[in-house]
Amino acid sequence: MLLTEPVTLENKYVRLEPLSPEHAADLSVAAVGLERAWYTSVPRPGAVTQDIAQRLAWRDAGHMNPFVIRTLDTGAVVGETTFCNIDQPNRHVEIGHTWLSLSAQGTVVNPAAKLLLLAHAFETCDAIAVEFRTHWHNRQSRAAIERLGAKLDGVLRNHRIGPDGSLRDTVVYSVLPPEWPAVRLGLEARLDA
Repeated sequence: MLLTEPVTLENKYVRLEPLSPEHAADLSVAAVGLERAWYTSVPRPGAVTQDIAQRLAWRDAGHMNPFVIRTLDTGAVVGETTFCNIDQPNRHVEIGHTWLSLSAQGTVVNPAAKLLLLAHAFETCDAIAVEFRTHWHNRQSRAAIERLGAKLDGVLRNHRIGPDGSLRDTVVYSVLPPEWPAVRLGLEARLDA
């Protein structure tokens, strides 16, 4: 299966559904209160439609496979995540452009979603590397990635210029196929706790 192929992934906690314009209203509600994080690219509630259009354009160009995250206990849409920077010939992918509603942060949602994405990448799409990138100042994201068991590859200094003109240092992590079984066990243990 290709990393770019739309698919629905589900476990007992969350369902990852292919992103569509029909998710705009739910995502606008989920984005409320997240505007203050200057070092992330969470869409403002009024800009969700444009965010969806951009992600779908990247999908159509073969660079992204975007999902919404729905909790199974409430049925609520609580955020977005993607396979991005897809390099299908080299079976390399990044999991990124992820954001969660305030109500979903610090719950089982993130590890449950990452478990689904990593399993799909390694077990179904035969990925040789799954990467995670985040802003140097996004300590919450860095800690979450490290809890997954991803290894630090390094820091890309002055990697990007932000919308406000600030320079972004990007922290890069990855998981490789030999590491996946231990990462899987760690995620499963966290979810069972």
